[in-house]
Amino acid sequence: MSGPSDQRSRDVWIVIPAYCEATVIEEVIGEVRAVFPQVVCVDDGSSDGTGDAALRAGAHVVTHPVNLGQGAAIQTGVEYARARPGAALFATFDADGQHRVDDVVTMIDRLRAGDVDLVVGSRFAGGPTQTPPLKRLVLRTVATLSRRNRSLGLTDAHNGLRVFNRRVADELDLTISGMGHAGEFIVLAHENGWRVAEVPVDIRYTDYSKAKGQPLLNGVNIVFDGLLRRRTTR
Repeated sequence: MSGPSDQRSRDVWIVIPAYCEATVIEEVIGEVRAVFPQVVCVDDGSSDGTGDAALRAGAHVVTHPVNLGQGAAIQTGVEYARARPGAALFATFDADGQHRVDDVVTMIDRLRAGDVDLVVGSRFAGGPTQTPPLKRLVLRTVATLSRRNRSLGLTDAHNGLRVFNRRVADELDLTISGMGHAGEFIVLAHENGWRVAEVPVDIRYTDYSKAKGQPLLNGVNIVFDGLLRRRTTR
């Protein structure tokens, strides 16, 4: 695995929201920390020892006493990370092993170019994808229906792999606790004038990750959650 030097990775914090991922979280965190040593795992009310496993893997751990949802866990993790001395760049990374650390390296390099604030991973911006056909259809359709996604040139409606700079971390204020936070990220980019780019990424669809996967309906929910947020903030 290629990666930045230790010096170049010290200002990067990886935020991993986790709910009942004890069987895989140590391996996931180990892969991440081999390149980016600063990891905060938010144990979102797990009942299976996820937090203890994350601690054994060397992560900082913040615990929600009850399950609040991925959006809330990401907000908690970013707030923790941005308070660490020297924290300048941040990434959100799924706990189930779907994401690749090499993709984070590529996205960090893109962010360090300095002309964008937020880099979003896309399963559909590059060549062939391993995304299951029905899921691919739903996600591509939702991305097409979203005016904000279209205006930013984004092709993936629901990808949890993102990297962003200090400005985004300081201004991030996710109010949607569940999976709809993915759409809210894009809403916040519009509202705050964040400069956004997209980078092709590969998703590893293991038997475990597919078993833990979210219903396809969540792709549609992202759009409606975004509409609801826009109405309540007028």
